[in-house]
Amino acid sequence: MLHLRVISPAEQTAVLVRVLEADPGVTHLTVARGIAVRPPGDLVQADIAREAANKVLADIKALGIVHSGGLTLGPVEAVLSDAADRAVRAAPGDANDAVVWEELLEETHEESSLNVSFLAFLTIACLLASIGVATNSPVTIVGAMVVGPEFGPLAALSVALVRRNWRLARRSIIALAVSFPVAMLITLAATLVWVRLGWITTEGVIGAHDVDFIYQVGPFSLVVALLAGGAGMLSLVTAKSSALIGVFISVTTVPAAGYAVVAATLGQWHRAFGSAGQLALNLVGIVVAGVIVLELRLRTGDQSRPIGRLKPTIGRRTPRER
Repeated sequence: MLHLRVISPAEQTAVLVRVLEADPGVTHLTVARGIAVRPPGDLVQADIAREAANKVLADIKALGIVHSGGLTLGPVEAVLSDAADRAVRAAPGDANDAVVWEELLEETHEESSLNVSFLAFLTIACLLASIGVATNSPVTIVGAMVVGPEFGPLAALSVALVRRNWRLARRSIIALAVSFPVAMLITLAATLVWVRLGWITTEGVIGAHDVDFIYQVGPFSLVVALLAGGAGMLSLVTAKSSALIGVFISVTTVPAAGYAVVAATLGQWHRAFGSAGQLALNLVGIVVAGVIVLELRLRTGDQSRPIGRLKPTIGRRTPRER
């Protein structure tokens, strides 16, 4: 279940309570009159079956309370209540299949932010990938896969395409379009230094057969990207964050970027172009798989439908916090 907390202007509280009482997926409804200070108003709280959340949020949005008051939505770790059990049974669909769109939008909105931390993680990942290529170290390549933060904006782009949220799509594309070139340019500078020092050699890279898979594009490259993207999106919508680690170490995005830089520095252009192709294929495959998963959730297990975007006041949490 999810816990809803609403600060409601006093003149709208009665209508809000009637809306919540009318929904069978809502329970544990409480009202504290005049307790809110900023913004002023009443505090209304309730527990909501996850599969009923989209409709409840849509009804609250229709009242305009997100502009005159505010709301937060968070998970309930454990509920011991017959009333809660009845609310879950009365709500349409299955809780494990429900996509709470505002929750997903806020999470992906945060993960798609282009900031110093995002650039730092991606740069470190690209540097690790270049070292893995130079030392023929699959373990270092896996480390680069795990450190890379690129799945966040890719997932956000998938959500944006399904929701027709072009602002979020633009934000995600900018994050990817800026961060990868910056990270690769920094990696290029470091690679030039390492080549000059003799730490990276053409013979060493050509002989690094354990990491040849990075630049060798084949039909399974697309299959793996689609499977990983689908698993990643499922992990987001079901709050099973542990599955994301498997996603990170199965796609060849950051390693391909690092290999392309090293190969280009040494004049191995066929390997550089192959790595660039691998990078593009994985990026596209992950986004396509994310869109497919969300569309399938809408058409099968998830009884709810996307609602208009609320003002971003819902609390943001990482998967670990959920």
